[in-house]
Amino acid sequence: MERSGLQLRRILARNLRKYRKQENLSQEQFAAICGLHRTYVGSVERCERNVTLNTLQIFASVLGVSVAELLTEKD
Repeated sequence: MERSGLQLRRILARNLRKYRKQENLSQEQFAAICGLHRTYVGSVERCERNVTLNTLQIFASVLGVSVAELLTEKD
């Protein structure tokens, strides 16, 4: 099944927020570890931005999950 860009952004936003909170990190802390600005992370979590593959890999690495896990819808 093909997923639309908006659908993938929504999945990423939910998973990013979930994994970030599991690590007990604020957006500001998470952004600093990733080398990004807090407002950028917030806009990703609100589905306002597309991310590059490089940024997606950074998110996954910092959270200790795979890129596939960030893009997979959970039940």
